[in-house]
Amino acid sequence: QVQLVESGGGSVEAGGSLRLSCAASGSITGLYMGWFRQAPGKEREGVAVISTTTGTRRYVASVAGRFTLSQDNAKNTLYLQMNSLKPEDTAMYYCAAGRPLGFPIPFQDTAYNAWGQGTQVTVSS
Repeated sequence: QVQLVESGGGSVEAGGSLRLSCAASGSITGLYMGWFRQAPGKEREGVAVISTTTGTRRYVASVAGRFTLSQDNAKNTLYLQMNSLKPEDTAMYYCAAGRPLGFPIPFQDTAYNAWGQGTQVTVSS
C-alpha cells in the first residue's frame, strides 16, 4: 500500500493561491488519486480526483475552474493548484489513493484505502 505525504498548506487571504503536493512512496501510475478536505464540524468531502492512468479528472462543483489537479509520474507526486481561494475553502486537505474501480472516478472516501496525514489550508477574508 502506497504511503502518502502532503505538503504545501498554509494561510492566505481570499483570492490567493496555494499549491498542495502529495508525495507517494511508490509509483502513482495505475491508481485513482484525489484530494479531500474536512472543515471543522463537517464531513470529509471529495474535492478533486484523477485516474493517473488516463488523466481523467473530476472536480466538485464548488472548486471547478479554480482548482487544478496535475501529476508528475517521475516524482511520484500529485499536485493540487488552488487559485482564487475563498474562506469556505478553509479545511484540512488530505491526499488519497486507491485501486481503479471503474468510471466515473469516485468522490466517496470509502473508495480510497491510502491516506496522508493532511495539510491545513486557511483562507482569511
